[in-house]
Amino acid sequence: MTTPIRKAVFPVAGLGTRFLPATKSVPKEMLTVVDRPVLQHVVDEAREAGIEHFIFVTGRNKEVIEDHFDVAYELQDTLLKRNKIKEYDALIADLPKPGATSFTRQQAPLGLGHAVWCARDIVGNEPFAVLLPDMVTMDGGGKGRCLAQCIAAYQKHGGNIIATEEVAPEETHQYGVVALGKEYEDTFEITGMIEKPAKGTSPSNSIISGRYILNPEIFEILEHGEKGAGGEIQLTDGMKTLAKTQAFHGVRFSGRTYDCGSKLGFLSANVAFALANPEIAPGFIADLKTIVGKL
Repeated sequence: MTTPIRKAVFPVAGLGTRFLPATKSVPKEMLTVVDRPVLQHVVDEAREAGIEHFIFVTGRNKEVIEDHFDVAYELQDTLLKRNKIKEYDALIADLPKPGATSFTRQQAPLGLGHAVWCARDIVGNEPFAVLLPDMVTMDGGGKGRCLAQCIAAYQKHGGNIIATEEVAPEETHQYGVVALGKEYEDTFEITGMIEKPAKGTSPSNSIISGRYILNPEIFEILEHGEKGAGGEIQLTDGMKTLAKTQAFHGVRFSGRTYDCGSKLGFLSANVAFALANPEIAPGFIADLKTIVGKL
């Protein structure tokens, strides 16, 4: 019987340099996809999957993230006085339960592996999820969003789980890539991992897409702080070491992931979520047709 996945780590200390000047004073995680910050979409996914404790690994100038997940008394009081009940209820629905959020500082940009390691004392000795805050997902095939599918795979296989998606072979050098072993229905054994392989050397076109279930032994490995690609402490390198003693399985996510860390992915996410919103979709479609018609 597997241990329930109760905690999730969100590494949100990145500088967002690909979105300057927009991210000069606004964290990239707080840029909005339609009417919700990117990070709120990711937290929603974790909550839907059953996560109870949300751990944010932050950096300097990220205080607005903590404020976003806290009570906004003046705003809430104003909404009630103006009888804006729908807006008030929406704010309250997004609030985590008291004590359900934790914030810790990374303090130095040393890589994703280092960011995850910074959450070690809050996670403790239990398996946990990691969600990259740039990656926003949409349900596919009624199986839930990506983390829900990862947790289902964890309940089936145990061990460690990595969400994957397929990209064109010529794009694999931009990502962490896994090697495929025994196949199951929607999952497979992972027999190897490599971070940003040189062109023409990738073991597959299945990339690591930003959702993980990891056992706490990963912290002991990341403790050593060995630097990999880009001179950073890579989570992929830590997982490769852990894979020598523990099983890893991959999940083929059946939905769609949008990389909101890139301008194209961010714009695509806004279009996709706008089209999925019944309140604005009809007018948005009309505007899109007008805009595209002028090209």
